[in-house]
Parts: sequence; structure tokens; C-alpha cells
Amino acid sequence: MLHKIRPEQIQKLYNDMQDRGLSPRTVRYTHTILKNALDQAVRWGKIYRNPADLVDLPRQDKKEMKCLTPEQAIIFMDATIYSPHKALFSLLMASGMRPSEALGLKWPDIDFKNKRVTVRRSLSRVNGKGLVLEETKTARSRRTIPLPGDIITDLQELNNEYDKAAAKRTAKEKWNLPVEEYYDQELVFANETGGPLDEGNILRRHFKPLLKSAGLPEIKLYNLRHTCATLLLSAGENPKIVSERLGHSSINLTLDTYSHVLPDMQVSATDKLERILYNGK
Repeated sequence: MLHKIRPEQIQKLYNDMQDRGLSPRTVRYTHTILKNALDQAVRWGKIYRNPADLVDLPRQDKKEMKCLTPEQAIIFMDATIYSPHKALFSLLMASGMRPSEALGLKWPDIDFKNKRVTVRRSLSRVNGKGLVLEETKTARSRRTIPLPGDIITDLQELNNEYDKAAAKRTAKEKWNLPVEEYYDQELVFANETGGPLDEGNILRRHFKPLLKSAGLPEIKLYNLRHTCATLLLSAGENPKIVSERLGHSSINLTLDTYSHVLPDMQVSATDKLERILYNGK
């Protein structure tokens, strides 16, 4: 039956998907799966040519990437001092972690002595189950990120509060005193009952008001990740190092995502080459 699949049939499938309101990204993802399957059929000799090679794919326009400028990033970091989520916001800015990864952190993931954090899981919302902690799906996503000393200090202060609250609950239990309901999951960023924080609530109740009070443009929590990457690349950091910090599947993804920084990097490279070749003349 494989030999009966025609390019026009595949094209009609993709056109129908778009007519139903599915995004170009979804169509392209479907195409990738179908094309790979048919490529395997070619290698096995089931068909002589892959009909998926002969179709037109919808154009996927890149969304404008929002991030803070270096000057705005400094203002933001100063503004976090007054936020109850100071440690979370500063961690996102300095680490380049996804918000879902930061909200999935547990205390054993933080190495205070060596000033680094290891990403092992992420927090996601699952239909019918609510917020669920899931192990990272790829080896690239599982990574260890060095952190600035100030961020480690913020996390240490948060850990001290966590230890004090735990000791207080233990003392109450010892003396048979009423203890508030608390399910300890060792989460770094937890709610009043020990459960994970909701990213949407943080965004609405704390992050957006902080930006507004500081006179900064409205962005999403995820844009702090973009800001981190853009700042590093603009400062001349090796793209491979940035890619590893972000947990990207490849350096090509990093370069493609942050292509807006490349022209500035090329200018910097040209200036360095000029100094080498002409001794600054």
C-alpha cells in the first residue's frame, strides 16, 4: 500500500490541517514524522522515492523574541530585592533555565559548596492531574549550571527558611501541638502546603507588577531565559557554552534562535582581527 501514497495526497493532508486552524509548526512536526517513516520505507526497498519530499510546507514565521537590555536587566535585578520571589527571578535571569525547570528544583539539586545547580526534572500541567513533576526527557536537558555567588546566597537564605519551618513543625509534633498541613517534597520553590508553585500565578501576582513598578517592558517569565542567552552572546561568550547552559539539543538551535545577536558578534570578531593583524593601527 505504501507505493500508492502520492505527493498530492500528503499535500492535501497538510492543507486540510491548516484549514482546521492547526499551526504551521504542527504541520511541520507531522511532516517530520511522516517523512522519517517513508525514508525508512525507501531504505527497506518498499518504495523507490519518498513522496513527502515533493510537497510544500507552510511557512513558519518566527515570533519576535522579547528580552531585557543590559541596562534593563540591571534595573530588574535591583527590583527583585523587594519581591518574595527574589531567589526565583534572579535564578532564572542568571541560569537561563526554563521556568518549568526552576519550579521543579529540589534542595538536593543545589550544590551550595561548588555554587551550581543540576536540572533533573521540570514542572508541567497535565490534564486531569494538575501540576506534575516529570524527569527531563533528554540528556541535554539534564545539565549542571554554575551560578554566581549572589544567586547562591539568595538560595541559601531560602534554604535557611525551609530548615527553620521544618524544625518548627518537628517541635510542634514532639509536643503534640497542632501542625499545619504540609507535604514536604523538598521543593526549592514551594507553596504554603509544600506543593509546587503555579507559574501563571507568579506571573500575574508578582512578576508583571514588579516589571510595571520598575518601569520595565512587559515580558513573560520565559523571556528571562532569552535575556540570559542574549546577554552572554552579546558579551562574546562561546555559543557552545551558552547552548549547554540552556540545555539546547544542538548549538545550531542556539545560533538559529539567537541569530539577532550574530551581527554584533561579527563586528566584535572583526575588531579583534583588526587588532591582531594591524596592531590597532
